[in-house]
Amino acid sequence: MKALVRKVFIEQKNRLSAAGMSTSPTRVSLQLLSKVAPMAVRGSVHRFLLGRCSGLPLVGRGVRISNPQLITVGNGFIAEDRAEVQGLASAGLVFGNNVSIGAGAKIRPSSYYSRDIGQGLTMGDHSSIGPDCYIGCSGGIKIGNNVMLGPGVRLFSENHEMSDINTPIKNKGVAWEPITIEDDVWIASGAVVTAGVTIGRGAVVAAGAVVTRSVDPYTLVAGVPAKPIRTLQ
Repeated sequence: MKALVRKVFIEQKNRLSAAGMSTSPTRVSLQLLSKVAPMAVRGSVHRFLLGRCSGLPLVGRGVRISNPQLITVGNGFIAEDRAEVQGLASAGLVFGNNVSIGAGAKIRPSSYYSRDIGQGLTMGDHSSIGPDCYIGCSGGIKIGNNVMLGPGVRLFSENHEMSDINTPIKNKGVAWEPITIEDDVWIASGAVVTAGVTIGRGAVVAAGAVVTRSVDPYTLVAGVPAKPIRTLQ
């Protein structure tokens, strides 16, 4: 819990500094208390509903968590305001230690266009999902340790079937393919990763890129569709 409070303290101090406001310990502590205390209260309720929970999660305003009994969270879990986490998946959702889910982010493991229950999501330690991300993990998504997803990133582990032209698109069903994001990856703001893609360790995906093919480790990709720009080693 101490590590979690320290983490939020530093984040709040950085926000105040960026806004040109005082970052005195007293001011930051007051800001921290007003922010963390309600999140801790909400987290204390969710803690007993989750399938497995280490430590005390911090839960923001308007967070929606469905099927919590299928969700496992580690120490230092944070779900910011208006995040949506749907637990209904065959393998559930598993979050490691010190994972954060940004404001307005959505994690949906079961498709609206298929009645089948999706595969789910596994996320490693010290990884974060930025604000307003969409994580469509019906086909299964595995995210490693120390991964950063910037604001508005979209991950889709399914595709519409398109082979039968005589069937309406809504009735064609979907095909699932897993997405794997290895350790130490940064996916910048607004990028899209499509089904079946593996992003190698240490790779970087530029803002706005659309990744339709797997990315080699320690490679920067950019563009639509994304192509290698240079190696990072």
